[in-house]
This record gives sequence, structure tokens and C-alpha cells, in this order.
Amino acid sequence: MGKLDLNADLGEGVGDDAAMLAIVTSASIACGGHAGDEATMRAAIRSAKAHGVTIGAHPGFVDPDHFGRRRLDLPHDVIAGQMVEQVARLIAVAAEEGSSVAYVKIHGALANMAAEDRALAVAIFSAVKEEFPQLAVLALEASEQEKAALELSMAVIAEAYADRAYQGPGRLLSRSVAGSVLHDSEEIVRRCLRLAERGEIVAAGGKPFHSNARSLCLHGDTPGAVAIAADIRKSLEQAGFLDGFS
Repeated sequence: MGKLDLNADLGEGVGDDAAMLAIVTSASIACGGHAGDEATMRAAIRSAKAHGVTIGAHPGFVDPDHFGRRRLDLPHDVIAGQMVEQVARLIAVAAEEGSSVAYVKIHGALANMAAEDRALAVAIFSAVKEEFPQLAVLALEASEQEKAALELSMAVIAEAYADRAYQGPGRLLSRSVAGSVLHDSEEIVRRCLRLAERGEIVAAGGKPFHSNARSLCLHGDTPGAVAIAADIRKSLEQAGFLDGFS
């Protein structure tokens, strides 16, 4: 299969950003929608720069009371406008810190909606591409997000989730279902190594499917997240499968 990038969603006011930035190779930084403000963006950017970590923008619904995890019925142009505003905010702060933003990754409920709805994904990424043509898209592999970004001729980094159960290609098991979030470090490490070595992910029913994902998402807000992330990095490094992207 090949080497993998390790990414985490950071600057959200949860988890241990400092510890995760010493482990990951890319950081998707919240930029004022579901979480984050100028101070948290600046702190995350500075730490990412110090660790040589690639920086990405992590916009979501402007709904901090629900951490961007509530589906909102808004016009596509309104959503696209919110995405552009948030990405612009992070890019501006990064420039002040002598850093740059390499990619965009949508957060939470909006990410799930765009993964299912090609028209929504096209609206978002069209607006992003028009304003920031240099940005790549980090998106769940085989989702409508990935398809929309490719349709728009944007650079795409296909993403898989280290600690989330799958229904099948491009479909995560809903967080409302028991077992949707994995917590056993050994099991998670085995899944990551299987992806790196064989290009396979095993769905919740036990059936494996092929994956070309280049980046693994590590959640920083689950119990034991830092220890699990450290185990994943160590295992991938020892097997020669760790690499970032630029």
C-alpha cells in the first residue's frame, strides 16, 4: 500500500494539542466556526510550525454550542460562504506567523453531509477553489466529498479513520451506534498496519474492503487519545510506513 500521513483535528479547545502535535504529521486547525478563535489558531499554528507539522484548515458549521455536530439546513451558498470566511481567517493568521495552509478538511456534521451530498460538496469546494486555488482537500476516501474535489480538478488527500468503525467504503458507522468509536489501542494499531501493508479496512460486519487512503485521522478528544496516537505512530514508524504530505 505505502506510507501514511497522520492527521488530527486540533485547536478545538479539547484534548491535548501540544502532545498530539508531537505525534502527528499534519494538523487540521479549527478556524472559528464550530470552535477556535484567533488566539487558539495562533497557538496551534506556532506549535505546528515548531514540530514541522503540515497545517490545514478545519471549517465547520458556525454552531459552537453544538461543536458543529448538529446538521443545519442552510442554503449551499451560505454554507460555502462560511467555509471561505473561516479558511481565510486561518490563512491570514498563518501568514502573520510565517506559515502557510496546505489543505482544507470539513468538520463534523457538515463533513458528513458533504460526504453524502455531491451538490453540497461541489458548492463548498468550488468556493474554496475560487478563493484559494492552492489548497488541497483532505476528505474521506470514496465519499461524495472526494468525488466532488476530483471533479473540480483539486488535489485530494484520501483519508481514513483510525478509530472509527465503517459501514463500507466511504461510509462511517454513525456515532449513535454502539462500537462506532474504537478505544482498544492494539485493535486500532492492527487496523492501521493492515491499511498500510495491504490497503484494506475491515467494515463493522467483518468484511474487508480496498482502500487507497494516504492519511489517517486520529481523534484527540477521545479517552486515551494521546497514548493511542503514540502507539500508532511508533508502529508505523517501526514498519517504515510513516510519512507526511506537503
